[in-house]
Amino acid sequence: MRKRLLWKLFSINLPVIGVVILVVWLAIDYLAADYFMTLMKQYNISPTMAHQMFLEAVHRYLLWASLLAIACAALCSLVLTRKVLRPLSQMTEITRGLASGEYTQRVQIASQDEVGQLGEAFNRMADSLQRIEQLRRRMVSDVAHELRTPLTTMRGYLEALRDQVIDPSADTFDMLHEETLRLVKLSEDLLELTKADAAPATLNRQDVSLHDLIEQTVDWFQPQFATKGIDVKIDIAADAQTVMADPDKLSQALRNVLHNAWQYTPSDGRVSVTVKRQPTSIVMAVCNTGEDVLPQDLPYIFERFYRGEKSRSRAHGGAGIGLAVVKGIIEAHGGQVGAASSDGTTRVWVSLPA
Repeated sequence: MRKRLLWKLFSINLPVIGVVILVVWLAIDYLAADYFMTLMKQYNISPTMAHQMFLEAVHRYLLWASLLAIACAALCSLVLTRKVLRPLSQMTEITRGLASGEYTQRVQIASQDEVGQLGEAFNRMADSLQRIEQLRRRMVSDVAHELRTPLTTMRGYLEALRDQVIDPSADTFDMLHEETLRLVKLSEDLLELTKADAAPATLNRQDVSLHDLIEQTVDWFQPQFATKGIDVKIDIAADAQTVMADPDKLSQALRNVLHNAWQYTPSDGRVSVTVKRQPTSIVMAVCNTGEDVLPQDLPYIFERFYRGEKSRSRAHGGAGIGLAVVKGIIEAHGGQVGAASSDGTTRVWVSLPA
């Protein structure tokens, strides 16, 4: 393909060179020759032989000059065309590598013209594919790891019951029931994560009353907050009462954030939900008292399956999917997520276009 394209680009120059030679040839025959004849007559010189010698000499030099011009044009065109096509050849080779699962190669960009811009776009695409592949592999590994722990526990106890190593008891069945519920919760979290990934294509945007949505969600969590004696406060600015969003998905995001706050708020702690309007967005924040998130953990709490080792055990912190679902839903709306933690207060916020 490269050789065919190379000769196609080179052949574009040949008609141009031919037209230039033809124009010069005709100009000499009809303009310069007439001017030469006029000069000969003015000085009383017989123009016949001199005119013929003039045309033959000019044609001869023109032919040699044309051949030289074609040779120079061919050399320059080949060199420049090969330089232009080199990134395209690299893209062809790298594309074959991408198809076979090799995501590390990149196009070498030597210019900022259209071909260079194409190379930059190609490299960004390769970076994105590599990042997606890394996320896929990490997700498969994490899911396998999450499934292995409860399944191994259940298998051990079931084999012990079968071999009559331990006696059936209420505590044993309660433990097996708890592990089963953990597997069910993990499967539900994975389903929610899949829905969040597909959210951009399934959004049903409409005017949502943030006051009603927050009140309903907090009321739904109120029994859980009450068991720990957590005080919950809501503060919604007067100019931030509504937002254009999918009510079901936004409610899911808020539930996940409140569930996260409930988990990490100690007994008799405090949780607050605030909504404020910014120049181009509406920011909804959930703050809770409790142990600070470690600075090295804070940038990653919205990543899938991420948990800080100390504060997020499997028994307490779940699979690390809830905030990843929040991120997927909010980014599908064109918004952003973030978190801050200091002085015994953790703040998780989401920003939606106003």
